[in-house]
Amino acid sequence: MRTLYLLRHAKSSWKNDELADFERPLAGRGRKASETIGRFLKEKEITFDLVLCSPAVRARETTDLVLRSAKLRADVRYDERIYEATPGRLIDVISQIENEYKAVVLVGHNPGMAELLQVVTGQTEEFPTATLAKIVFKNSKWTEVATRKGTLEWVVRPRGLDKS
Repeated sequence: MRTLYLLRHAKSSWKNDELADFERPLAGRGRKASETIGRFLKEKEITFDLVLCSPAVRARETTDLVLRSAKLRADVRYDERIYEATPGRLIDVISQIENEYKAVVLVGHNPGMAELLQVVTGQTEEFPTATLAKIVFKNSKWTEVATRKGTLEWVVRPRGLDKS
């Protein structure tokens, strides 16, 4: 069995319109949302072995804040293929994960993340910034993700968690 978490980067700042899209940092709201997701992971005792993250500044900052807030340590890899990726490219990235990793978080961007969720589960979900989804695959190898459907177990959004 394999567990894939999809995490869309948190809300980015548009204050400096001279920055390239790749260089945009998180907005204050995005920082808060990342911390909320981290606290959720800690409260639910959710752990993972590997984080595959887009190297874009907002994705890196989201990853750092989530891990820090969750008090988690994980192997973190930055993969340029995740930035502006299609679902097919994301599946290629996932298919290359070593089988020693059982639970993996993919931190990326829309529309690719929402489309990937639909491709691998057959379900459509809204995927606003800082949304986290858990997908379980009943296969023993990451290479099988492309050919088997996963089961969407849950989706959490910071706004829903902030109400507690």
